[in-house]
Amino acid sequence: MTAETSVLTRALGLLAAFDTGHPVLKLADLADRAELPQTTAYRYATDLVQWGALDRAPGGGYQIGLRMLEVAAHCPRGRPLRDVALPYMEDLYEATHQNVQLAVRDGDEVMYVEFLAARNAVAVKTRIGARWPLHATGVGLAILAHSPAEVLDEVLARPFAVFTPKTIDDPDRLRRALAEVRHTGVAISDGQVTLDGYSVAAPVFGPDGRVLAAVSIVVPAGDAKRSAWAPAVRTAANGISRELGAPTTPARRRPVHTAPGR
Repeated sequence: MTAETSVLTRALGLLAAFDTGHPVLKLADLADRAELPQTTAYRYATDLVQWGALDRAPGGGYQIGLRMLEVAAHCPRGRPLRDVALPYMEDLYEATHQNVQLAVRDGDEVMYVEFLAARNAVAVKTRIGARWPLHATGVGLAILAHSPAEVLDEVLARPFAVFTPKTIDDPDRLRRALAEVRHTGVAISDGQVTLDGYSVAAPVFGPDGRVLAAVSIVVPAGDAKRSAWAPAVRTAANGISRELGAPTTPARRRPVHTAPGR
């Protein structure tokens, strides 16, 4: 690793130290979470404040700066997709009055790039920029079911994070779930992240037929209408795919996944 790369990596480590539970960090905490000496953290933080990546928080310490929002707006996997998807997400919200989510794959996780919160709906652990494992979410299962085989192999090679007794926790169960997604066109995540949440998701495809994202709704686990939401979610996902120039279903590439017991 070159000296220049090391400096950049350390500076990015300061930005990565912030999360939902730590939106503001004092210098000592920032240095500790970034695993840097305080003098080094202070020097890098000062440069980041000058550039706008960090701001000084009103009560002391540091917080993420508005310049990061400006940079993130130019992400090609976020803004253009969100611009296309948002009208369909709004229609889905009006049809269901439930939480509506849009996510993309990043490695073996999904990242949420848009979220419409419904009033009086089930509480969800979703925000723009949040990440969750592919195997535990509706959007993750919808994406994984249509991803290349090597993506599934990567997921299977790692321990399965378990959040509730209903979380998928073994390879064979995951393969069966993915086969069901490809058969029905929707992914169901029933109580995998929180026991009171039931997610219905469908994949979004791009011009080359590859899966780009997934759209979902999250309803209360006891919702009597939960089995009726699949057509609405599929309609929204198909509309987004069509707007993005995706080919018709028969032309889309289907992944070849390894068989159980490999």
